[in-house]
Amino acid sequence: MHFLDIRCVSCSLLNHSHIHLLKMAAPVVAEGAAVLAFRSVMQRVRQAADRSGTLPESIRVVAVSKTKPVSMIRQLYDAGHRCFGENYVQEIVDKAPQLPQDIEWHFIGHLQSNKVKTLLGGVPNLAMFEGVDNQKVANNLDRMVSTLGRNPLKVLVQVNTSGEESKSGIDPSNCVDLAKHVKSSCPNLVFSGLMTIGRPDYTSTPENFKTLSNCRTEVCKALEMPEEQCELSMGMSSDFELAIEMGSTNVRIGSTIFGPRDYSKKQE
Repeated sequence: MHFLDIRCVSCSLLNHSHIHLLKMAAPVVAEGAAVLAFRSVMQRVRQAADRSGTLPESIRVVAVSKTKPVSMIRQLYDAGHRCFGENYVQEIVDKAPQLPQDIEWHFIGHLQSNKVKTLLGGVPNLAMFEGVDNQKVANNLDRMVSTLGRNPLKVLVQVNTSGEESKSGIDPSNCVDLAKHVKSSCPNLVFSGLMTIGRPDYTSTPENFKTLSNCRTEVCKALEMPEEQCELSMGMSSDFELAIEMGSTNVRIGSTIFGPRDYSKKQE
């Protein structure tokens, strides 16, 4: 009987040990999966570019790593990727110093005016701001770039192509005026193109992309700017291939690479 008891205790310890090992292994498995998923995404990008007659090298893939650990970003970095995006100021400010300086960070989405200094001061290697949606934020970015003595910052004007009141972005009818303002009144910013975030259920995706493409035509005409110099940032995990086929030069892919996001920790 004592022998059986010892075996039961031994089995119990072994099970706990296995569980502990599995828990330790889980992040590694997830990170390895992210690299595999990234390679799959890059293959799909190349195929979409081929279908649209575009050079695959002309499509930038921004790996959107919000809510994901630095270790997972590092795995993609070690696999050769350099362009990552974040949506929350505190998260990008926390992560950027822990990672190599040759990463090209993109901040994506609306930025509150009181967070401009935190973002630009905390991420010296911020390569692009995807989300100028009004003159105030453009002016604040311009002023802070100058104050910090940074090189001019590339920016994209965010256009609300889906007409949702809850969504940030300039109305398509006003995108020319905002692009003009950035170009002519913000010497420390480089107007680099337009971006949009479509409806979450993707029901209006083709219309959103077409609207943004039309906006680019109008903006380039007004600014006397070649269209090939004006980027289109459109397309995410569920529609990036269609976006590329419709002219996107910059796709923002998160969950398809990194897996479902963890919103248990509130971000700002």
